[in-house]
Amino acid sequence: MDLKTGLSSPVIADHLPTIALPAAVMTFTTPTSFPSPGLCLNTTKKIPLPGKIEEVRATGWLDLMMASSPTRKRQVKDVVSDTQTGDVDLQYHNWTVDYPSALTSFEAITDLAASKRLALFLDYDGTLSPIVDNPANALMSDEMRAAVKHVASLFPTAIISGRSRDKVFDFVKLNELYYAGSHGMDIMGPVGKAADSNGVECIRSTDSQGKEVNLFQPASEFLPMISEVYKKLDESVKDIDGARMEDNKFCVSVHYRNVAEDVFQRVTAVLEDYPCLRLTHGRKVFEVRPVIDWNKGKAVEFLLESLGLNESDDVLPIYVGDDRTDEDAFKVLKASNRGFGILVSSIPKESDAFYSLRDPAEVMEFLRKLAAWKEQSN
Repeated sequence: MDLKTGLSSPVIADHLPTIALPAAVMTFTTPTSFPSPGLCLNTTKKIPLPGKIEEVRATGWLDLMMASSPTRKRQVKDVVSDTQTGDVDLQYHNWTVDYPSALTSFEAITDLAASKRLALFLDYDGTLSPIVDNPANALMSDEMRAAVKHVASLFPTAIISGRSRDKVFDFVKLNELYYAGSHGMDIMGPVGKAADSNGVECIRSTDSQGKEVNLFQPASEFLPMISEVYKKLDESVKDIDGARMEDNKFCVSVHYRNVAEDVFQRVTAVLEDYPCLRLTHGRKVFEVRPVIDWNKGKAVEFLLESLGLNESDDVLPIYVGDDRTDEDAFKVLKASNRGFGILVSSIPKESDAFYSLRDPAEVMEFLRKLAAWKEQSN
């Protein structure tokens, strides 16, 4: 791999990297409109005041009521807060017209999947586990682990995360899955057709249960450089209270969720000497990655190929994720009309996903429903 080809700037700060999309290998019809549930707005009824205010005041009852009631300032604050909450709920409701809930649209999804073989791809942080202040504490619940294990027994299932592959496995602890870490630059997949990709050969290995697997690492020659950059970035931000460094093997993450000051300038200053690395931005995290044409969308294609599902017209891939890096996978499925993405978000945002879920709790409910549907259909 020529690391200097096409490099014109020291740092590439991109939101959604451009990817080369494959030709469509299968088609299916997706619903183009969904009925919008009726919107009910509750209005507070006015309570009539007593006819003789002076007489009520004389009894002392009104004074007692006023003393025990919130002040006008408190009441106005509560009204404003309720109004803002109502506006957010209304915005989210309107957003789900374009990105329907995968739970309320579950029947449409299973109707589509009834005649197809389903393949499931999942992000980790914010999808299977909640977003937390300390990334080391992003633990999935036992209930979520059971739900993931159940669907993995019924469908080919993979987790594709920005974290290192080993770290994700330590969180999930399930041998039934395939794992892709570092945004798909470190894949442990089944031994299948994908013997090589982009000129990089797979490494034949075995997993913890002795099962033969392929390791695919298209950015392996960047490892010494990434290790060097990690040390320099760690030195650069170590005096910033709340900044956290994370070594994800083929990429470096600088978390700034708990940081008051801007760390962007320090990160970009370090990267000026490394034109072969680019800077991307996730949820309160800067990520330094090699400049190669590889991302989560490419990882989905690679795993489908390894599973022998890439050239079949009866396969339905579903990708569930919450971060902007997951958009690469959403784009691949959308452009090839071969599956769809489900965006996990509690706030409206533009996406190439087709459906939505609010949070990991809804993801778990969706996985449980999917497993129950499969078992019933069998």
